[in-house]
This record gives sequence, structure tokens and C-alpha cells, in this order.
Amino acid sequence: MSIGRKRKKDMQEAYSGIKEAFSIVDVLFYLCVGLTALVCLYPILNVLAISLSGYQEVLSNSVTWYPKNISFAAYRDIFRRKQIWQAMGTTILVTVYGTAAGLVLTTSAAYVLSRNNLPGRKFFSAMILFTMYFSGGIIPTFVVVKGLGLVDTLGALFIPQAVSVFNFVIMRTFFRELPESLEESAQIDGATELQVLFKIVLPLSVPIIATVGLFYAVQYWNDYFQSLIYITTDTKYTLQLRLRSFLFGQELDAQAQVSGDRGQIMTQSLKMASIMFATLPILVVYPWLQKYFVKGMMLGSVKG
Repeated sequence: MSIGRKRKKDMQEAYSGIKEAFSIVDVLFYLCVGLTALVCLYPILNVLAISLSGYQEVLSNSVTWYPKNISFAAYRDIFRRKQIWQAMGTTILVTVYGTAAGLVLTTSAAYVLSRNNLPGRKFFSAMILFTMYFSGGIIPTFVVVKGLGLVDTLGALFIPQAVSVFNFVIMRTFFRELPESLEESAQIDGATELQVLFKIVLPLSVPIIATVGLFYAVQYWNDYFQSLIYITTDTKYTLQLRLRSFLFGQELDAQAQVSGDRGQIMTQSLKMASIMFATLPILVVYPWLQKYFVKGMMLGSVKG
């Protein structure tokens, strides 16, 4: 009897524990998160479905979140366009150069200004933070870029915004949280500041470096305003600026006027296909960096 009573008590305790774990508050929380994810995911699925659907299905406006009568005609048309591949190459170059420059400059500044023994550390940090809230504006910036001879060059797309103050603050906070005993022990063994940085600090900073690198890569990949201002040669357009010309320009509209109603539908499919073409690369890269991204954000936001 005592053994049976004990089992019953254990089962009741286990049931109560499960009941507490899945309270009504948790159910509502997960429901809200799921609905939010669905709302955010639906536009992407709708764009993908339209880009892959056939002519009649797009014409009847019956495509929702899944493709009907799958057709890759829009993507074949996109892949045949030389301008798209030129824009893709330009965007990859800008993203690689901009991310590399941003990581080098941000890491250097954050590490130096995280040292407590640096004279004027608070002053320099305050000057950098000042630019986060106040700037000269678009016209003075354009005058400076033009004066440096960067207009209509790829340098204009990443040099003026090589360092993000937000990323600098995250990385500096991370460096401040590293145990000082590690650096002190290395210095006792005769390590210089550069050796401490490259052999101790940077290997421990992979999560925050991957996080900041992802921030810079997404920034340069998605940016079109800088190229809209500074780039005047058609062959130097970035992918986002080329996408803008597809969505709001005359290139596809002219094709639609020649092709009639079918051209109008194909224009819609081409627009959706070009959006997916510009979006998928960064979506593919993100899962590989997600574990570093989450860990880096948590570590970089312990203190302000």
C-alpha cells in the first residue's frame, strides 16, 4: 500500500509540475510569438509564391502563400539579365569590403577605448557617441564625399559609414566584460598589447565579431540610399538600386507595354522574382551565424 501511495503521489507531483510549466500565460505567450512569426513570414511566402506561379494563376489573383502551377519563367528571365549579375557582383564587393573595414576599425577602436588605463578614454568615447545623435546631414556629407573624389566610386558606398557607433558600443561593452586576469597573466609572461589582442582577446571574441560582422553585412547588402546619392554610372548600380529600378523604373514597364496583358502579369512575376533574388543570399547566410548572433548580443549587452 505504501509503495502504491508513493507512486500516486509522485504522479500527482509530476502532473502538477507539468501543469505549472505550461500555464495559461505560457500558452498565450507562445501563441502571440507564433502569430507574430506568421505575420512576418506571410509576405515572404506570398512574394515567393507569385514569383513561382503560372500566368493564369497570377492573372486570377488567386495566389496566396503557396505557388500554383509552378513556373520558373520569371527566374529564367532574371538570370538572363546581365544588369542583375553586374549589380550582384557590385553588392558582394561592397559588402565584403565594407564588412572587413567595419570589423577592423570597430574592433580596434572598441578594444583601445575599453582599456581603463588609456588617457582621455571618456573624452574620446563621448566624441564617438556624439556622432550617434548628431550629424552634419546629407548635403554636408555629400560635399565631403565629393571633395574626396569618391563620387561614382565603390568607396563612397562604405568609406563614409565604415564605423557604426551602435556596433562600437556593443563591442566595447563585450571587451570590458572580459576578465582582466587573463590579460594580466599574459603581460606577466611578457606578451605585448598586440599579442594580448590577437592571441587572447580576439579568439574569445568570436561571437561578438560574428554578430557585428552580420550587422555590417546586412547593412551594406540592403543599403540603396548611398548608391542612389553617389553612383551615377548604370554599370555600378548595387543590387538594391537595380531592384528599385525594376520595381519603380521603366525597364519592366516598357516590356509590359510591348507584351500586352500577359506582359503585365509577367512584369509582376519578374518583380517578385527580383525581390527573392536580392533577399535569399542574406537569408541563407543568417542560419550559419545565428548561434554566434544570439550569444554575441547577450554578451554585448550586459552593461551599457
